[in-house]
Amino acid sequence: MTVVFGIFLLTLLVITALAIVRSTHLFTAVILTSIFSLLIAANFFLLDAADVALTEAAIGAGISTVLFLGALALTGEQERPSSGNRPAALAVVGVTTLIMIYATFDKPRFGDAEAPVHQHVAPWYIDKTVDYIDIPNIVTAVLASFRGYDTLGELFVVMTAGIGVLFLLAPGAPKNNGLKKPVVDRPSEGLRHYLIPRVVGRLLIPFILLFGLYVQFHGEYGPGGGFQAGAIVAAAFILYALLEGEAQALRVLPSRALLGLITGGALLYCGVGAAGILLGGNFLDYSVLHKDPVTGQHIGILLIELGVGMTVTGVLLSVFHAFAARGSR
Repeated sequence: MTVVFGIFLLTLLVITALAIVRSTHLFTAVILTSIFSLLIAANFFLLDAADVALTEAAIGAGISTVLFLGALALTGEQERPSSGNRPAALAVVGVTTLIMIYATFDKPRFGDAEAPVHQHVAPWYIDKTVDYIDIPNIVTAVLASFRGYDTLGELFVVMTAGIGVLFLLAPGAPKNNGLKKPVVDRPSEGLRHYLIPRVVGRLLIPFILLFGLYVQFHGEYGPGGGFQAGAIVAAAFILYALLEGEAQALRVLPSRALLGLITGGALLYCGVGAAGILLGGNFLDYSVLHKDPVTGQHIGILLIELGVGMTVTGVLLSVFHAFAARGSR
């Protein structure tokens, strides 16, 4: 039954992808892209990759869709006719597809415990996680502790990407366009005049925030962690901005607070690593944070995951507000 459902999802993915490519109406393409992300998230859940599925659903189907719509508001609705060489493009896509299909012939059987990927360090992680960290979610143990350097690098990649987007979308000097007085746009009022979206949205926002906190602080025992929680919390605030308007959302969580989240999360992560050195251990060695090494691991993972969640939330909301502000300039 699982295989049949998986084939059904893959078929829908192919159909949706073809529809995206064929659509010339950009709004339709954006909505189809959101549906494609939801289908991908469902596939991840089917493959027991719940952590990745949560991220894909929150960012791919949620926040990315809002950002695409924000960018679409600054452009036309219809795609311009392409003047490229279609036969050459189809040939490249066809050859690439055949190569990928050929590569799948050498893949191990789905769920095969003897697959090469399971014969490297995975058995060591499975055997030693209980002894060194003692948490049931091995994924969190690997990403937050055993491979803490990698996660720190990913955190700085997210932060750098956010800073880059803010530089690209930074507000410039207002233009009067020859008028005697500058034109001042009214701040966006969101969906204030639409009763049903406001009622449903206000009902959902507290539960989204609560779920985000659950994912943040329950990542040691179930799917989740800082990346997923940050995306979910950011989605809640973005929904609030869509309902009440960007100006009201910025009053609740100002831009300075967002910058504080971005930098504070990275500093918290690095601070935990520095604390390990000051206490006689290595950088990002959480065992020295408490007299019981296992408890120290729990404290370290909790703190660095909090730092990740703070930075991800700040970056996503800052990017959203940067896109939203473009329409008022």
